[in-house]
Amino acid sequence: MDINYELYKVFYHVASSLSFSEASKQLFISQSAVSQSIKTLEKKIGQPLFIRSTKKVQLTPAGELLLQHIEPAMHLIQRGEEQIQNVNDTQLGQLHISASDTICRYFLVPYIKKFHQLYPDVPIRITNAPSKSCVDLLEQGQVDIIISNDPNTRLQPSYITKTLSVFQDVFVANPAYFPQTTKQMTFKEISELPILMLGKNSTTSEYLHQIFLENRLDLVPAFQLYSNDLLIDLARIGLGIAFVPDYCIRKSTKELQIVNTKETLPRRRLVAATHPTLPLSASADAFLALLPDVATA
Repeated sequence: MDINYELYKVFYHVASSLSFSEASKQLFISQSAVSQSIKTLEKKIGQPLFIRSTKKVQLTPAGELLLQHIEPAMHLIQRGEEQIQNVNDTQLGQLHISASDTICRYFLVPYIKKFHQLYPDVPIRITNAPSKSCVDLLEQGQVDIIISNDPNTRLQPSYITKTLSVFQDVFVANPAYFPQTTKQMTFKEISELPILMLGKNSTTSEYLHQIFLENRLDLVPAFQLYSNDLLIDLARIGLGIAFVPDYCIRKSTKELQIVNTKETLPRRRLVAATHPTLPLSASADAFLALLPDVATA
């Protein structure tokens, strides 16, 4: 099909906002022009893309499928335009990073601070998302760099640029509520306690489920949340035994102690990843240079 890019552009704005009037404002064209463009595109494709009513606009299944392909393309075009403009202006341009809340808090902040000190005029955008969702943003061209836990079933090995650190996951509990945790425990004994862990969409949850599966144990968490800090707080007040990365635990206290496990938990790593087929912006390249690389340390 020979379809004009402008028709896809109009479709993207309508599909993103689910509003013909909002799309007309974003594109600086009349609403009737937007409507006509959509009709032309639907005619060329041979299928309706929107369900129109007096109250709302919805995507048809064909429209949803088309948006899945158009959205990444629009982001890549926008990114390319920005990079060209940055070259013309001899500036580094905007830096866009994505990482989970935990990784941002416990790892990224010092490096973002250093980058900002070196390049105070470079705008920095940070998108918080679970590590698996970060991969989606990277593949769609919405971010320059992601910092992710690894293993990550969504992350292709070719995307990994640097190994930033290696860490150990641990179980932590308040011994006042669970005195058995002061002694060495097996995974089976731990599975019989209320386990507090991250939500099922996280790489940490996926990792622990795999560990229990390999040991032929059922994992039925008492709580699944999306904040390691909250998991630690709940463990501290005795709601259960939390499973968190060791870098989230500053030190053991009377209220919270790391559980010594009989079986060994495999170590994981933090990695920086970029899209191998997309050009890396100058700002992203400069930021990567600031990050450590334990493989070469």
